[in-house]
Amino acid sequence: MRLPAIGLILFVFSGAALAQQAADAVAPEGEGTGRVAATPELEAAQAARDAGRPAEAREWMIAAANPVAVGAGARVLRAGGTAADAMVAVQAVLGLVEPQSSGLGGGAFLVWQDGATGEITTLDGRETAPLAANPRLFQDKNGEPLDFYDAVVGGLSVGVPGTPALMQEAHERWGRSDWAGLFDEAIRLAEEGFEVSPRLAGMVALDALRLSRFKATREYFLSDNSLLEVGEVLRNPAYADTLRTLASQGVGAFYAGDIARDIVAAVQGAAGNPGRLSEVDLAIYQVRERAAVCVPYRVWEVCGMGPPSSGGLTVGQILGLLEPFDLAAMGPKSAQAWRLIGDASRLAFADRGRYMADEDFVPVPVKGLIAKEYIEERSQLLQGDDALPEVAPGRPEFDHSLNLADDISFEFPSTTHISITDRYGNALSMTSTIENAFGSRVMVRGFLLNNELTDFSFRSHEEGVPIANRVEPGKRPRSSMAPTIVLKDGVPVMIVGSPGGSRIIGYVVKAIIAHLDWKMDVQQAVSMPNMVNRFGVFDLEAGTWAADLAPDLEALGYEVRIAPMVSGLHAISLGEGLRGGADPRREGIALGD
Repeated sequence: MRLPAIGLILFVFSGAALAQQAADAVAPEGEGTGRVAATPELEAAQAARDAGRPAEAREWMIAAANPVAVGAGARVLRAGGTAADAMVAVQAVLGLVEPQSSGLGGGAFLVWQDGATGEITTLDGRETAPLAANPRLFQDKNGEPLDFYDAVVGGLSVGVPGTPALMQEAHERWGRSDWAGLFDEAIRLAEEGFEVSPRLAGMVALDALRLSRFKATREYFLSDNSLLEVGEVLRNPAYADTLRTLASQGVGAFYAGDIARDIVAAVQGAAGNPGRLSEVDLAIYQVRERAAVCVPYRVWEVCGMGPPSSGGLTVGQILGLLEPFDLAAMGPKSAQAWRLIGDASRLAFADRGRYMADEDFVPVPVKGLIAKEYIEERSQLLQGDDALPEVAPGRPEFDHSLNLADDISFEFPSTTHISITDRYGNALSMTSTIENAFGSRVMVRGFLLNNELTDFSFRSHEEGVPIANRVEPGKRPRSSMAPTIVLKDGVPVMIVGSPGGSRIIGYVVKAIIAHLDWKMDVQQAVSMPNMVNRFGVFDLEAGTWAADLAPDLEALGYEVRIAPMVSGLHAISLGEGLRGGADPRREGIALGD
């Protein structure tokens, strides 16, 4: 029996008891999130994850955020499809079963290694700002930044979605399966209904007030003025119709015609906070192929996404700064190991805040930031025994004269990650998002629209000095998404990525170090407690042994905060066999043959 939504909303704001009930529905962060698997095979994979065992396979492997979506991808791979084909099927289902995290209304970054040639390709499907946007988009009449949720909820925060275009671009480059058939499972689930997972039900409960603001969103998530319940069957015929159109006509039908008109009408007509998106903005959208950022780390090469993602550069910088230190000898529970990791992260984040943005609009010193001499110079700052009292951006070599202000922009952790390898030796790492949970809360044709524009800096300048990640027409906001492929001698040994806002970078670094330096299998690596330091405060994952390190880290000079840290790491290790790991903090699994 459903709980009445409006009654819940009123009670949440009048007392703590029901707010805690809603929080419990999400499941305690850092613990398992309930069982959503629908077949014996998927249930077995979920049981392996919960027991801390990696999935094992020889031919192909997939790890993603929901068992039903993994099942859709598995069917494609078993039928001879490629990792690109499977990604399309997985993403189409994820947009239905975990709409709070990603979908057709969002964007994505993809890293691909071709099994035949060994070539690394990265595709940028990040959202773009409307042509009518300007650097004061998120400022009030006095030039002061808006409160975050005043900017997020409604049409003002919506950028041009890139995920549909990226799905088709990847399929055209590397797919073997029939395009239309890749949507069959998502269409069937949308029409017949899917079981609401514990995480989706809990997220709806926590966000009911914002979800109730717009009619289409309210009618879907809060039907009959009540909350979703775990296990109830939810149908989305509008989403099925949208997918059927994409299947039969391609994504051109998303960026022009009726779907595009409906998106624009929803954005511009969002009551109280209309946006500036136009049909022209949709019509001119393009996926960009970017140069991969590949950084040596010990005997490996770590390859990721370049600007407008800060993920590849920042992950690469952190690992480069740590290379001179014997983390393996220190071990995962060493406060000194985490001092090094934490301060390396702080140094990298200082550079991130000043220099990293959409390089189509701002010159970014990509080569300088990961140059051997620069990394070695910055690494010397880690030679002490205590926390660095302060950090500042460095001065990487660059052929431009840069005068940029430092910036810390909001970036919230509702995202998803997919790791896949197929029988042809291809490797795919893709992180996709709609930014905040449920994005802008604006829903159209069965899918939610992103609030990705709030990943820009709300300020355009700081004391007269421009900020690299300011809003500009057509620009792509900076991201922390870090889809990553690790190579040894040109051969992939690890595929990894995570949701988590700006903590994504720390989550990915943790998993890489845990697997490569501390020799954990991929399930152990993704399950290991999270410890992240971005801007000075050391965040330690509540309810884990990480919290036990608080006194030692405080003695080293850190301010420590113990809090839930819900990563969503999905990783595959490749060698004599394949092993997959799925983050137990969420609902995903790894599965292979």
